[in-house]
Amino acid sequence: MKLRHCASLLLAAALPAFAAAPGLSPADYDRLVDLTEPDLSDDGRWVVYTASAANVEEDLNQSDLWRVAFAGGEPKRLTDTPKHSEWRPQWSPDGRHVAFLSDRPHGRGDDADDSVQVWLVKAGGGRARRITSLPGGVEDFAWSPDGARMVVVAWDPERPAGTPEPKQPPPIVTTRYQFKEDGTGYLTHLRKHLYLVDVGSGRATQLTQGDTDEMLPAWSPDGRTIAFVSKRGEDPDRHLNTDLYLIAPEAGARARQLTTFIGADLDPYWETRPTWSPDSTRIAYLQGGEDKWIYYAPWQLAVVDVATGKATLPAPIDRCVTKPRWSADGRALYALFEHSRVTHLSRVDLASGQVTPLTGGLRFDYDLDVEGERIVVLGGTDHQPYALSAVEAGADGTPALRELADHNRWLAQRRLAPVEPIFFRSADGTALEGLLVKPLDHQPGRRYPTILRIHGGPVYQYSHEFMPDWQVYAANGYAVVAVNPRGSSGRGFDFARAIYADWGNLDTADVLAGVDHVVAMGVADPARLGVGGWSYGGILTNSVIARDGRFKAAIAGAGVANVYGLYGHDQYTREYRLELGNPWSQREQYDRASFPFLHADRIRTPTLYQCAEMDYNVPCLGSEQMYQALRELQVPTQLVIYPGENHGLTVPSYLRDRMQRNLDWYGRYLVGQGGAK
Repeated sequence: MKLRHCASLLLAAALPAFAAAPGLSPADYDRLVDLTEPDLSDDGRWVVYTASAANVEEDLNQSDLWRVAFAGGEPKRLTDTPKHSEWRPQWSPDGRHVAFLSDRPHGRGDDADDSVQVWLVKAGGGRARRITSLPGGVEDFAWSPDGARMVVVAWDPERPAGTPEPKQPPPIVTTRYQFKEDGTGYLTHLRKHLYLVDVGSGRATQLTQGDTDEMLPAWSPDGRTIAFVSKRGEDPDRHLNTDLYLIAPEAGARARQLTTFIGADLDPYWETRPTWSPDSTRIAYLQGGEDKWIYYAPWQLAVVDVATGKATLPAPIDRCVTKPRWSADGRALYALFEHSRVTHLSRVDLASGQVTPLTGGLRFDYDLDVEGERIVVLGGTDHQPYALSAVEAGADGTPALRELADHNRWLAQRRLAPVEPIFFRSADGTALEGLLVKPLDHQPGRRYPTILRIHGGPVYQYSHEFMPDWQVYAANGYAVVAVNPRGSSGRGFDFARAIYADWGNLDTADVLAGVDHVVAMGVADPARLGVGGWSYGGILTNSVIARDGRFKAAIAGAGVANVYGLYGHDQYTREYRLELGNPWSQREQYDRASFPFLHADRIRTPTLYQCAEMDYNVPCLGSEQMYQALRELQVPTQLVIYPGENHGLTVPSYLRDRMQRNLDWYGRYLVGQGGAK
């Protein structure tokens, strides 16, 4: 943390009355700290978590481990490794150590190994010890209940042990249907398997083999079984049918398939691992929809009986649920329930199916942990990035939050614009919702340059969570309108699948209706409108400017307009086939999805294209093609490529650069070189 809360208040009080606090700026991105991965010790006394922030000197995002007492007090940093990171902390069962993943080097000089491995540090901090030495590197791990062993997920080694490293990388050879993955690179015969690791000696024994990947291991409380997730059957790359499997923690054991639903059971994309009941008889997990609905179907809370394989949905709800945890008596589950523009922690009574919210209001809860009767939740609001809180009974008996750790209290020194909900209807009468941020010095009756921000996904939603770019725009005199069009999550399956195989049609009409609404409110200046987004936000931006000429400036980040060109080039060939079919047999579908590229001659909006060089999610090809089309048509445009980055930018200087470039582009075309003020 940069400043304690009391220090922030004293500093603010010391400012002269006439000196208004500044708004958020691109430079402030370096000070934002992202909290993730809370883990309660088994006795419930301590919480360990990950804090990620900019290492400005090295120009990289660095994550470290912190610890705070559940009873309260000042958080303590456990690790600090310049140029390297620590993440995924897990308490040892006896509470004396914390295990974690790190890319910190082991050894000296040219022999130093900086592959990701499991490390161990004492509960109070100090010198860490490396536990694993698996040549392929470790992706995940879980403790055994007795603390003597771990199960880890590790990649197959690229070459046999003892083989010298070649002077040049060997050719990449693959026969896989899905042969790319963002953040991983090209996918070959190398797979992720489970290993048993002795904590004392570091000796590793391979537990699973074969031409499949094993992920998200979870050890049963009685120590007899490990649950994990895998996709198996004929050519796993061609389907999304993940299932839960069980295996005994001993060499030579054979895995048993537990779930049989024809669809996704605990897709790793949902950032949720299987969680065992206290008596080791049941597992809570998430169940998706049929393959054809890919990510449009909401993820449901499910419980499977380990002995019979019978699965039930204890609280069926037409919304997404994540991160389940068991109560100490096994009679309830805690989980995060998504609703329109909010996500709240709730308790599910397994006997009755009753869902009781434990958090409320305009907030977005992202993670949680439960040990015994103690609960912690990680969540944020419009004006607060994720902070860690204990969930307890308030004075009136209703749940209340007691803050444990907030690493962004320095934001008290910044003026932040209010975020207002808006409600309106699309052209066909569909009820829609969104959020509006007015400029910091907004004056009623005055119209302002306004930016339409479009979210990614498409099955995602804008919620009441901290959005630093919105605050930067507001500090620079812009209004921001953020619409949750059809295709968004938070309002059920039918609302999300309304754009299935029909990108850019209904959702374009919906976001334009949001702009019309803010113009009618007297806030947006219809002559000074901008639009922009990243990922599907970039895709829909291309659609908007190809269908509507009112926008004076656009910024399309990590987008695509020619879906023909992305087929076989990005990581989504399977999803294209499931939703659109194949381009040689479903030309009408691909033509409709490629409307902005095939009708680029309709675009007159000056557009800035941005992409990440190593993005295999939405590769630069999508931005390059649209940039080239606008250059050919002599529409003002620019292409910015961020070297070495994947789909989500992490390099601090690139994050600042993108924000400043966005301000400059909108400033140039919406209000002139001087900016919006």
